[in-house]
Amino acid sequence: MAATTATEKLKVRDLTIRYGDTVALNGASLEVYENEIFGVIGPANSGKTSFLRAINRMDEMTSNMHVSGEVLFNGRDVSHWRNLYALRSRIGVVFPLPVGLPMSIYENVAFAPKLRGVRGAELDEIVERCLTRAALWDEVKDRLKSLGSLLSGGQQQRLTIARALSQEPELLLLDEFSIAVDPVTTMRIEDVLKELKEEMTIILVTNLVQQARRLADRTAFFLNGEVVEVGDTAELFTRNAQDQRTTDYVEGRFG
Repeated sequence: MAATTATEKLKVRDLTIRYGDTVALNGASLEVYENEIFGVIGPANSGKTSFLRAINRMDEMTSNMHVSGEVLFNGRDVSHWRNLYALRSRIGVVFPLPVGLPMSIYENVAFAPKLRGVRGAELDEIVERCLTRAALWDEVKDRLKSLGSLLSGGQQQRLTIARALSQEPELLLLDEFSIAVDPVTTMRIEDVLKELKEEMTIILVTNLVQQARRLADRTAFFLNGEVVEVGDTAELFTRNAQDQRTTDYVEGRFG
């Protein structure tokens, strides 16, 4: 995707995130474009998850997390949104460990559409579509009334993805979604993500370097709270990275 012709969906300017006296991310600046999968790679404690938390204003739920700088979503600073629910309905997020609502599989996915007033056959259609997109429908279609908490870890992760999709987000944040998912299902979800980018923008934080190589149009490399570089994924993975640290990381010399 060419940066010169793409439309910015997210622009981050001088983003700094602190937890008390500890700096998790220092002066990050980057752009994410519409209808792309934007990969974020880097070793542990490099600021990747904190980056996602700032986009979705999770700092308001963490007492010692302090954010400065700007996160512009569709040109508007996320800190200026008075209706936090409205913001989070447009920016969906899936974290590594699935957290299902204490209700049935069906109700987990139907929860957000119900808040929008959707009922009846339209609601059924949304639930089926979201579960299908999350590569889960065939496994649960005959037990939709069962508790979501009774699903396996990998199934619960996919249920969490289905629930995020039910909000019809413009931007989907995925943080290490593969941790609780087996390799076969991971590939199925990756295929789904390739299709979803036609409808939304996806930011994919992954500890699997090859996953970023398979999926991401562009990739950012984070290291020790610094955005080392951002570039076309193919360039970063073919010895054309601008920073030697990026090349060393993607080739497995550290991390």
